[in-house]
Parts: sequence; structure tokens; C-alpha cells
Amino acid sequence: MKQGISAGYRVAVASRALAAIVGGYALAAVATGCLSLALVHGAGLPRAEAVLTATLLSFLWYGVAVVWVFAADSVWRAWLGLLVPCALLGLGWLTMRGM
Repeated sequence: MKQGISAGYRVAVASRALAAIVGGYALAAVATGCLSLALVHGAGLPRAEAVLTATLLSFLWYGVAVVWVFAADSVWRAWLGLLVPCALLGLGWLTMRGM
């Protein structure tokens, strides 16, 4: 008898891959925007240096997000682990944008 991989498992892996690609990008983008504004307003860095520093750190955030997605116990926890930080960083970005 031939045993294959179930459809549910394939959907779970596809969902994790989508979370890693799209959610990781979103997390890195929001973290970059929030950190660049924090460096400008909080640390007093010039805008160009703040954006460059935050952009370089975005590669770290993206890598951490990808590792998190595939290390999480469930697909729901993986998505939730990306959406909550994105929402919090987005609120921080909206708050600091008006300064």
C-alpha cells in the first residue's frame, strides 16, 4: 500500500511558507519604519543614517520571522506570532509619524 502526504499537511506547509514570505516581509517593513522613526526622534540620528541602520536590521527581522514561522508549534501560532508584532509596531509607527 502506498502512503502519501495528506492534503492537510500540504496546506499547513503552504500556509507556513506564505506566512514566512508575506508575514516576514510585512514584519521587516513595519519594524524598519518604526525603528527609523525611533532613531530619528529618540536618538537624534540624521534621517539618512536612521533609515540605513533600520534597513540593515530589517534583514535580521526577516530572518527571525522565517525561523519563528517554521519553529512554531502550530500554523495558527505562527501567523499570530507575526500579526501581533506587526500590529504593535504599526501602532508605534503611526504614533511616531505625527511627531
